[in-house]
Parts: sequence; C-alpha cells; structure tokens
Amino acid sequence: MKQLKAFLDLIKFEHTIFALPFAYLGMVLAANGLPTFAQFFWITVAMASARTLGMSFNRLADRTIDARNPRTASRPIQTGKISVRTVVIGVIVSLLVLALAAWALNPLTLMLLPGAVIFLLGYAYAKRFTWLSHFILGFTDGLAPIGAWAAVRASVFTAQDLPAWLLLFALTFWIGGFDLIYACQDTEFDRAERLYSIPAKWGNRVALLLAKISHAFTIILLAGVGVAMGLGIIYWIGLAAVIALLAYEHSLVKPTDLSKVNVAFFNINGYISITIFVATLIAIMLR
Repeated sequence: MKQLKAFLDLIKFEHTIFALPFAYLGMVLAANGLPTFAQFFWITVAMASARTLGMSFNRLADRTIDARNPRTASRPIQTGKISVRTVVIGVIVSLLVLALAAWALNPLTLMLLPGAVIFLLGYAYAKRFTWLSHFILGFTDGLAPIGAWAAVRASVFTAQDLPAWLLLFALTFWIGGFDLIYACQDTEFDRAERLYSIPAKWGNRVALLLAKISHAFTIILLAGVGVAMGLGIIYWIGLAAVIALLAYEHSLVKPTDLSKVNVAFFNINGYISITIFVATLIAIMLR
C-alpha cells in the first residue's frame, strides 16, 4: 500500500485534472453532445493510463538528473520511498491498460496507439536534444483531445475533423506555454547539466514572453474551435474566463520572482481546463 501511495505521489496522479477535461472536450465535441457510457468509460481509462505511462516513464528516465536537482531531489525514487522496479511495473501495467482501452474503443484508436506511445515515452528524452522540448510535451498532451475525438467518430483525417486538430494545437501551445513558466525554476541547473530548455538558452525573460505568445495562440485556436463547431454564447463566455485566468497566471510570475509558480502551474491551469470544458458542454447541450 505504501508503494502504491508513493507511486501515485511520484506521477502526481491528482494533476490528471489538467488534461482530462480536454480529453472530455474532444469527446463531447465529437459526439455533439454526450457519448455512450462505453466510450466515456474507455476514454477515461485511456487518458488516465496514458498520463500514468508518460509520467512514470519520465520519472524513470530522469531519475539520475532529478537526484542532482535540489528542486526534485526529494521525489519518491530519489528518497527511496519507491523502488525502480515498482516504477517499471507501473510503466508496463499502464501501457497494457492503455492498449486495452484503445482496442476496446475502435480500430482507429488501436492503429494510432503506437504513435501515441512514441510521444508518451519519447518526450522524456526531448530536453536532452532540443529546446523545443516544451512544445513536444504540449503536443503529447494534445493527443488527448484528438484521441478522444477519434474514439467517438473513428475518424481524424477528414475536413470535418478540423476541430480535433485545432484542439491538439491549442493544447500544444497551452501546455508548452506553462511548461516554459515552470522550467524557469531550473534555468541555472539546466545550464549546468547542459540540458535543452528555452529558459536555459535565452533566459527567463524570453521564456516568459514566449509563454505569453504561446497562450495567445491557445486562445486563437480555441476561438477557431468555437467558430468551426458553431458554439453559442456560453462557450464564448467560458473562453473569456480562460483569457482572464491566463492573464492572471502571467501576472503571478516575473523573470526575477518565481515564488508563485506553483500557484500559477497547479491551481490556475486546473481552473482553465475545467472552465473551457464546462462551457463547451453547456453550449453543446443548449443547442
């Protein structure tokens, strides 16, 4: 039981709230309302297992780096609260559950699974090779709504599937933007370790500016979803609330003051994902 608790702490399972509403967003848009219970169930299972796979493998791949970083040295692997063997088992089990969910949904989701797994595992190594690692992480998370769309419609490559692609890139820039903010905490460490990140290469001021630009793209892409799907006033009110939340998030962090990063990262982003999902669901149900 202690190992399970340590594993859930390791992968920050409670932070699934960031991406799960976006998976549900893709789901309800694809269904133009509520999906079947089976679709809802297996999409939830797929989302939770995919995030568990990505996070646990990331912690595994970065265990020696995290041990040297004062900010991450107290994580469960580094303190011995959980063994590497247990994390490996978690990776294998989550991969098997993800494969089961993809199989249970439809042939297209099963066909797309290998590509998703490549990103879920590969993003853990991105910062060793490219400063675009922030957006590779964002793209990986962006696979959630397009995967949910594919699960409901069994299609992602037609003109009618444009909203799913808009969601993918909206999430790419949203996650990439706040990962830029979060990475500002490790600027000097990343430089010392010769890891690739935008803060390490160009400094926190540039990183925070690019985060603002990224979130502007997020708003534009979400507006595109609203137009493409013909969503009503409730959606646009929700989008306005998201704009306000993003503005507040950026007001909390400064290049020389990162003391409120955790509030911006963990609290505000949770509110953003829930707000846009609820607004979308209401807008669809009222049509």
